[in-house]
Amino acid sequence: MASTRSDSAGAMRLGRSGMPNIWFGSKTARSYRHERSVTRRNPKGGAARLDTAKTQSIMPLTIPILYGSLRRDRVGIRVVRFLSAALRRRGHEVMVVDAAEKQLPLLDRMYKEYSAGAAPPVLEELAQLYRRADGFVVVAGEYNHGIQPGLSNLLDHFLEEYFFRPSAIACYSAGAFGGVRAAMGLRMTLAELGMPSIPSLLPVPRVQEAFDLDGVPHDPAWEQRSDRFLAEFEWYARALKAERRRGVPY
Repeated sequence: MASTRSDSAGAMRLGRSGMPNIWFGSKTARSYRHERSVTRRNPKGGAARLDTAKTQSIMPLTIPILYGSLRRDRVGIRVVRFLSAALRRRGHEVMVVDAAEKQLPLLDRMYKEYSAGAAPPVLEELAQLYRRADGFVVVAGEYNHGIQPGLSNLLDHFLEEYFFRPSAIACYSAGAFGGVRAAMGLRMTLAELGMPSIPSLLPVPRVQEAFDLDGVPHDPAWEQRSDRFLAEFEWYARALKAERRRGVPY
C-alpha cells in the first residue's frame, strides 16, 4: 500500500518498503504498488470511493497533535496549526501537545513509574488526555535523518496510554524530501509504543515556503492532500475505537 499522493513538484509517496516514489510536476514515477485510496465495499462487488464530506461528521474524535520541536525559530509549528484547523473543521476535539510549552524534563521516570498521585502535574494532565484520545497526529521534523530529541522525549514518558490507538505522521523538512527519513524511524517507535501509524504520510517539503505563520497554505492543493490523509486516519481511529469498546486483549 502506498501513501497519500501529492502532485506538487518534488512531493513524494512512500510504500510499505519505505522507498520513495517522487512526482515531478504532472509526470509520475509509478510505484510497483497500487495507489492507495480510501474505499468502501460496493454491494455488487469491487470498491467505491468514500465520500469524505458525508463521513467526516459521523463520529467526532478526540485527537491530540504531538509536536516536539524545541527550537526558538521553529517553522514546523505552521504544519501543526494547519492540521489543527483542518481537524477542527472536520468536527473533532483537538489538543496540541507542544513539547516547548510542556517543558518535560529529560526522561528519568516514566509516568507509570510514579506511585498513584505522585506524578508531576504535567504528566498527570497528559495521561488523562491520552486515555481519552482516539488517535494521535504526530508532527515530526527531520534532524540529521532522525526525529527531534524533543519529540522522542515527549513520546517516551508514556506507554500504556497509547495502546490500541492509531497514529498519523506528518513530517517536514527545509529540503525537498519532506522529512520522510525521520518518518521511517518514527514508524518503528510508534509501533513499539502501541500506536502504529497508518500507511499514509503527509510529507511537507520546503516547509518554510508551504504555509504562512498562521498555518494557511500558500498552495490550495494542501487542502486536498490533507483531506485524504485525514480521512484515512479517521477510518483507523473509528475502527479501533469500536474495538476498544468491545475489549482489548491485554
